[in-house]
Amino acid sequence: MERFFLELDPPEAEMGSWPHVVVVGGGFAGLKVCHTLARQPVRVTLIDKRNFNLFQPLLYQVASGLVSEAGVASPLRQMVGNAPNIQILLGEVVDIDPEARQVVFNGQHYGYDQLILATGSGSTYFGREDWRPLAPPMKILEHADEIRRRLLMALEEAEQTRNPQQRAFLQTVVVVGAGPAGCELAGSLIELMHRAVQRDFKQLRQQDCRVILVDLVDRVLPTMAAPLAAAAAEHLRRAGVELRLGLKVESIAPGRVCLRGSEGEQQLEAATICWTAGVRASRLGRLLSERTGCPVDRGGRLVVEADFSIPGHPEIRALGDLCCYAHTADGRPLPGMAGPAVQMGGWVARDILARLQGQTIAPFRWLDFGSMAVIGPWYAVADLRGLHLTGLVGWVVW
Repeated sequence: MERFFLELDPPEAEMGSWPHVVVVGGGFAGLKVCHTLARQPVRVTLIDKRNFNLFQPLLYQVASGLVSEAGVASPLRQMVGNAPNIQILLGEVVDIDPEARQVVFNGQHYGYDQLILATGSGSTYFGREDWRPLAPPMKILEHADEIRRRLLMALEEAEQTRNPQQRAFLQTVVVVGAGPAGCELAGSLIELMHRAVQRDFKQLRQQDCRVILVDLVDRVLPTMAAPLAAAAAEHLRRAGVELRLGLKVESIAPGRVCLRGSEGEQQLEAATICWTAGVRASRLGRLLSERTGCPVDRGGRLVVEADFSIPGHPEIRALGDLCCYAHTADGRPLPGMAGPAVQMGGWVARDILARLQGQTIAPFRWLDFGSMAVIGPWYAVADLRGLHLTGLVGWVVW
């Protein structure tokens, strides 16, 4: 098949002989690959079903109205498209042919010399997909908009409701998942409700606003140090968030969440329900596993080699949330966060350039700068490789 640069007309003569690197996914890892390969002797095609990069760490603030959509969505063409050797194509890759070295999108087959998959992750409901429309996740802009819409419409209805029980129901939010995303969302939603009731609604009272954070774990932020988790929990409680931990979600119905714990079942009634409890790798992981036999972990992530390649296919690499990279000192897979994804992208791009010159680079080593979570306005917790920061100081560092 003839391979060509769709948007370079005509392509520069020397560029026709350059290796073609196809990057699928314009997230943290994919963008870092493109930045590193910009103006290098390779042709780069970035394919994404969206023409912008979404800064997910601030997505919860879009739901609360603290940040505009433009503040978290940056056009890919402005970020990397100006480089003469990079083209950006809008479309969703639906199939991969490793033997022919082609990806399929927009009804066409498109060839590559090197393929980098960095399509990220989505939300999982652990086999209960019927819960998805009842409790939207928090992964893309549409999710943030939908959560904000549902909450504000519930407040509008509460403003006109005479029944106090119904009004309490409309002013209640349940957030499932007490990890960083759940804590950040719960903190921002209680702030949104308090601000909206004080400023915009005459019939509602701030003390009637409820945000309930639910999870099976015994503490919030279970992956962070215990003192930071305790500080975050205390801040959430002071802000008005109720913590219901050690409870499993048994079922979700319209306006109702059924929980089960050591003391039996509990019923929560809420007009707005949000889901941040589970993460699964992009479906391209399982698709490529079917095409190549590459193993995947429980979360659907591709188990990659030390250079992020697929076993038996050194020309295919998987990065970010799509890969299970366990070639670490302690054998534990790297976490699915922005920091590791950026470092992966930079290393793989440098490795590609070095191999083109017949050279090798040092093995990949992740430099852990720590982890952070913003729990509310002017309040964050941070674990910077053992240095624990909370409150305003944590927020400033974040």
